[in-house]
Amino acid sequence: MTPRFANGLVLACIVACNGSAAPPPPAEPVSAPAPPPVTPAASARSPSGIWLGTLHAGKVALRVQLRLDLVTATCALDSLDQHAVGIPCTASFTGTALKVDVPAVKGTMQVTLSVDGNALDGTWTQGEPLPLTMTRQLAAIEPKPPAIDPALPPVDVAHIQEVLDKDLAAALASGGELAPGTDAGVTIGVVQHGVRRIFSYGTAKPDSVFEIGSVTKTFTGLLLAQLVEQKKVRLDEPVRSLLPAGTVAAPSGPEITLVDLSAQHSGLPRMPDNFAPSNPSDPYADYDKKLLFAFIASHGVALPAKPEFEYSNLGVGLLGEALAERAGRSYEALLHDEVTGPLGMKDTAVALTAAMRARFIQGHDGDHKPAGAWNLDALVGAGGIRSTAADMLTYLEAQLHPDHLPRGASGTPAGKTLAAALAASHVMHGDAGPGMHIALNWMRSDEAGVFWHNGATGAYSSFALFAPDSDFAVVVLSNTAPGDRQFMDELGQHIAQRFAGKPAVSLGPAQ
Repeated sequence: MTPRFANGLVLACIVACNGSAAPPPPAEPVSAPAPPPVTPAASARSPSGIWLGTLHAGKVALRVQLRLDLVTATCALDSLDQHAVGIPCTASFTGTALKVDVPAVKGTMQVTLSVDGNALDGTWTQGEPLPLTMTRQLAAIEPKPPAIDPALPPVDVAHIQEVLDKDLAAALASGGELAPGTDAGVTIGVVQHGVRRIFSYGTAKPDSVFEIGSVTKTFTGLLLAQLVEQKKVRLDEPVRSLLPAGTVAAPSGPEITLVDLSAQHSGLPRMPDNFAPSNPSDPYADYDKKLLFAFIASHGVALPAKPEFEYSNLGVGLLGEALAERAGRSYEALLHDEVTGPLGMKDTAVALTAAMRARFIQGHDGDHKPAGAWNLDALVGAGGIRSTAADMLTYLEAQLHPDHLPRGASGTPAGKTLAAALAASHVMHGDAGPGMHIALNWMRSDEAGVFWHNGATGAYSSFALFAPDSDFAVVVLSNTAPGDRQFMDELGQHIAQRFAGKPAVSLGPAQ
């Protein structure tokens, strides 16, 4: 499986595709419009019926259910463990070969019907193909909606920890996501109307350092906005013009621009096809500029005629590398000079300082086994930053109030453009699935009006959210990679719902 940064489990795209930064879990099961027609069967043995299989995406197992009826011409796919039901699909069946396309998530199932007609065997492709075997069922499984806790009156920052102590009791108990035997820890930072609180549960401490995974992408989007404000690049500038001369040929038509990369509408795949890590425990460490530029040279930079939202670690990694090339500095140096330095974020970096290393919490995989850190090379702009809750609150406060940056920020050359860059990074540049749009890498849930992004590496997970209209922000940092459940996403959403006085996704045992 291709390693991932965000909670973009291969089927998490089904909910709203991040093949991506999967969105906060829905409060109700996802419903869908009437499925489109299916190509009639050309064989006496028909794959019509209910099919169930399990897709293994790394440490995560996701049940996939296919509802197919060639007589009534209906096709729908369910991701049962993600409460995504009735995703429209189209199907074609020839001989023993069944192909099912799921346009909403850019996924394709290609399977073969067994001799006895009771099994489908083949692959699911949403980037890299994954094996999938499905068996015929007598009846469909109807998933339960995620549990919802009753609404409370809007909670203020002074009382949010008291509320969470109660709401997280089941997660901290035996068998819970943060139970003592898991060695799991989480640090939570919240700010409301300028008042901060930072607290932790489990093995984490308030000043622990974590990998933030794909939340890094929002920093890369801000770097783009900074260089635009400084007239060093343009949003509509072709990425080709920032790469070393001769890296890739100019296409005959429209080509990928910097904003296409940041808004995830470039048409580039989630990962490059020459990604072959020598060490699966640190998979991005040996993917360097030479490999990145070789892929771009072979793939090209032509922009699809109608580019759609398609979450791409490759695309944002390429953006980070291109900006560094234009600036004549490494990505990490650019990050420090343009963002973390002016904001005074001393605990945010790619390479750990001695002070950060002393507080870098041990990470764990989705099965709660110790796992190592990830070190990124050419794709660092997609997921390579480490940080603390305190520094991330500084970053989120800057998002909330670009016109009130920390004292001293405007005294640096980069600080003079930072306020305008922050505001520009919130401008929407495209859709990002049902009910969502994307700015310069920040996702926005349209109904709630909140900006968010999540992240995950092989041993850590994260969630960041800010609500300009309500003037609060939340960051959740964990030393555990996502397992069968997107618990950090649920926790981040839960906190935001408590601030808003709305029913909140339950943090108790999964149903």
